[in-house]
Amino acid sequence: MKALVLTEPRRMEVRRLPDPRPGPGEALVRVAAVGLCGSDYHIWTGEANYNFGPGGRAVPLRDQPQILGHEITGTVVEAGAGADLQAGARVVVDQGVNCSSRGRRADTWCAYCATGHTHQCADYAEHGITGLQGGLAELICVPAVNCVPLSADLQPRVAAVCEPLACVLHASAMTSAAHARFRLGGEESAGRVQSILITGAGTAGLLFVQVLRRVLRFDGLLIVSEPDARKRALAERHGALAVDPAAGDLRETVSALTQGRRVEYLIEASGDGKIFEQMPGLIRKQATVLLYGYGHAGTGLEALNALHWFEPALVAPTGASGALDPDGRPAIYRRALQLLESGAVQAGELVTDVVRGLDAAPEAFEQWGRNPNSIKGVVEL
Repeated sequence: MKALVLTEPRRMEVRRLPDPRPGPGEALVRVAAVGLCGSDYHIWTGEANYNFGPGGRAVPLRDQPQILGHEITGTVVEAGAGADLQAGARVVVDQGVNCSSRGRRADTWCAYCATGHTHQCADYAEHGITGLQGGLAELICVPAVNCVPLSADLQPRVAAVCEPLACVLHASAMTSAAHARFRLGGEESAGRVQSILITGAGTAGLLFVQVLRRVLRFDGLLIVSEPDARKRALAERHGALAVDPAAGDLRETVSALTQGRRVEYLIEASGDGKIFEQMPGLIRKQATVLLYGYGHAGTGLEALNALHWFEPALVAPTGASGALDPDGRPAIYRRALQLLESGAVQAGELVTDVVRGLDAAPEAFEQWGRNPNSIKGVVEL
């Protein structure tokens, strides 16, 4: 098979590798599309490495090159012994390897998997992130229970958005479970979220808008801060009030829109460190702050001093953790796929950059962030 191999930071090579073979309980999947994520980019630049060896030390790419890509959809080619999948089935893949993925009996699962936090499994590993082969290859072997079959004729480029949507659903569930003063749909007005601010209208920010409006049925003031006009227009089409942070002081804008009250819920989806300096002027005391974006360069930890004074409920989710269905498959991926297939969440418009073939994929990494109109990149094979 052909695979795109990251051999050192900012260097990728298309190589010929032996075709993988499915073992018991595994499925061999021919990859149709892979979404490109900021996590992939940070590994590509060398800013991040989640492939840890003994003692928790990161394994250098020179010692173990990686095949990236964790937002995977494709078609089952072959199923190993005991796998309940048929060849030809179109699937999305949960890239996380957990107790169910390893074929363990439910009564032996770790405390995290047993309580619905599968992406924090005590023995967690992840395809495309922690050293296991990712989806930027023609074929990939994954646990069969990690494959969720499609039931509708969804384009591969849209199905690849299942993973980021699952992450947004997980983040929303964590926020609902948090011990916070203000809650979505709170029974008493004094404890109800009335205003929400989302910073950033990239893939995550725009998915949050749709989930809040169409899934969680939030009907209050939903503000999105985004400098790009096209992304602001998409946010408004899905029911947000979009503002340009470059047009004035965002703190003054939010204060005016909320009659001086500020927001009870802030979703940081931009990865811009400067937003932490502004948070005290954006949120009410004891607001909920969801830290979704990664990166946050350019701001020191001293920015937290003023924020700490407001006693916010800080929620810091990662991945698409969730409970497992009776068949061992990830419930949150099933839910995300259902939302995409039903059209309740519209992801097609978010896919703005489609790269065809592994040979062209390195250029997508080289051009990352240079087009302000880009939202979601997908590699189709």
